[in-house]
Formats: sequence, structure tokens, C-alpha cells
Amino acid sequence: MPEVARRLKDLPTYIFAEIGANIRRLQANGANIIRLDIGNPDLPPDSSVIEALNVAALSPENHGYSGYRGIASYREAVARYYYKRFGVSLDPETEVLPLLGTKEGIVNLTMAYIDTGDTALVPSIGYPSYAMATQLAGGNVHYLSMNKNNDYMVDVSNLSDSILKQAKLLWVNYPNNPTGAVATLEDYQQLLDVCRQQDILLVSDNPYVDITFDDLVAPSLLELSGSKSHAVEFFSFSKTFNMAGWRIGAAVGNSDALKHLLKVKSNVDSGHFKAIYESASVALDTVSEDWLNNRNRIYQERRDKLFNSLSRFGLLANLPPASLYIWAKIPDIFGDDDVQFVNRVLQEAHVSLAPGSAYGPSGNGFVRLSISVADNQMDEALQLLESWYNQL
Repeated sequence: MPEVARRLKDLPTYIFAEIGANIRRLQANGANIIRLDIGNPDLPPDSSVIEALNVAALSPENHGYSGYRGIASYREAVARYYYKRFGVSLDPETEVLPLLGTKEGIVNLTMAYIDTGDTALVPSIGYPSYAMATQLAGGNVHYLSMNKNNDYMVDVSNLSDSILKQAKLLWVNYPNNPTGAVATLEDYQQLLDVCRQQDILLVSDNPYVDITFDDLVAPSLLELSGSKSHAVEFFSFSKTFNMAGWRIGAAVGNSDALKHLLKVKSNVDSGHFKAIYESASVALDTVSEDWLNNRNRIYQERRDKLFNSLSRFGLLANLPPASLYIWAKIPDIFGDDDVQFVNRVLQEAHVSLAPGSAYGPSGNGFVRLSISVADNQMDEALQLLESWYNQL
């Protein structure tokens, strides 16, 4: 067989693929693993969405290709949602583009803009795909400082002129995965000002915008006046509507950026099953605020239970105002070796956690714990973690 491309040799294994392989090996030997490492909603979508899928799947005309830009009614539903939720007006023809979830959008938008020698500005704690996509495209990753001391806001104040001249993309993600931090419109404005001055595309990856607690309402970057001149936002159904396996989302904002993204996508994928578009439109138009609030109440109860238990197994954290995760400092006896800590917990307690170092250089010494597991599994995981820690 020929050698694989250098870009693949230099690319690390995706962290959750590696965790999954370790889990399968343990399960093959009879272990029961509880997964607190992945944000995979365990609750179903609203029943109206499932019914809409059933009806649409029975329509004979829905089984052909739906087009690279999806169907007009879906793009229009996204535009209605953005106006209803954020007060943002979008042109469904030029400022809305369907995505197969946001992960492929991250990679394909990077492919559209990053060449060898170009730079992407990436949070030093963030979703791994921002850096991975840049490496795949042959670009350079420049990590933006973020930590507890600056409330996990990315810091662009000390960027050199040479970095700014090479930069084409700046990635942000609030509510943040993995820390749960939430940006204000003032935070977004500071980033947008830099991107306008330096002609950088600001990309807001915003899948957790509707998973918030204690009556918090998270904003969209596009609420800022004139933001569409230099900004794109990714929206996903995976977390907002508990539709992770449906693989649908949208990119919205700057029309030129979406045109370039479409050029890549039209050479890579052929869009969605039309029934998915139709049922996703139902989710956007009919899922009620009460449904979202009730779902978030369940998540908040889990968040509080997990947070209040952390000291029982040596973890320290701040209470996150949003997202599906708690970002916690590992016990001092492990130093900053979060990988060793996670491996020990998996092998000895049979609970899977995500190592903080997988999220960037500022993640060393931390772990991410997910609240997207059923209550009985959460209770069992907490007992296993406490028992394991007490035996160290």
C-alpha cells in the first residue's frame, strides 16, 4: 500500500476516537463503563419533531437528492429562528447554509480559507477540531490565551503584527466547550473590532447557546450591528434540540464566506435527507420555550449534583453557567498529568472522563465531565469515583 499523506501522519488521533477504542477494549473483557467524557444528549427530541420525521419519511418525493444548499423552507426556518431568538435578520438565500452538524462546517470552512503558511487564531482551551482542521489544511495554529483569571475569554490584546498579518480565521465558542463560560456582546464587540481592523473572519461556533442555567440568556455574535461584514456563526440542532445523531445545523452570516464554504461542501457532500430538513424546520418553528426550560432544568439538577460531589473525589471547579460540562482541576497528587488521571479513572473506576489537555495547551491538569447521562448512571459514577479516590 502507498504511504498516507503527510497531513494524516502529523495529525493526532481524535481524542474521542481514542477514548472509545479504550472503552471497547475494557467492555470486551466484561467491564461496564459509564461515560462522562462525551456530550451526547441522552434525552429525546420533542415528540413533534419525531412525528414530523415519520410523516416526511413516508413521502415518496422526499427520497431523492435535496440539493447542495438544502431546501428553501429549511433555510427560511433558520432565518425565522434567528429573528425570533436574537432579533437578527438573515437572507435565507445568501446568509444561511445547511451543515451536517457544525463539525464538518469547522473543517470545510478552514479548507476554504487556510493555505500553507496561513494562521488560524484558536482558543487555548477549546473544541479540538479548530486546531485539527487547521493542521489538515496545512496552516499554523496560534493559540489565544484563556484561563480562569480572565473568565475564559480569549485574549487578543497582545497579538503581534506579524501574527495578525498571517491570520485569516479567529475561532470562538461561547457558551464554551469545555469550560461553560459565556461571552457578553461587549466581549464579542472587542473581537469583532480586531477582526475588522485586520481583515480576519471571526467564526462563532455556537451549539450550546440554548443550554443555559439560572435564567441566563446567551447571545449571538450576529446581534452586533454590522457584524456580518466579518463574521459567521455556526448553529447546531445536536444540543439545542437533542438531535445529535441527526447531523444537522447551519452556518449563518457573511454571504461571501458562505459562498466559499458551499464551494468546498459541494465537492464533499450532497446535503441531507429531505425528511431531516423538514423535521428540523418543525423543531425551529414549534418547539416551545417550555420544552427548552424543562430540558435545561433536568440538566441543571444534574450539574448541581455533579458539582456538589466533586470534592468527594478530589476535583475543584467553578459552577458553569451554561453548556453540558463541568471543567475541573485534577487532584494535586497527579500534578498536571490529566492523561494519567483519566487513564487511572477509566481502568480502575470504570468511569470515562475527557482529559483537559485534549482541548489545548491551557487544559493541562484539568478534566471535562459531562452531565448528559441518565440520573441512575450519574449516581453510580459518583459512587465509583468516590470509592476509587478513597483508595488512592
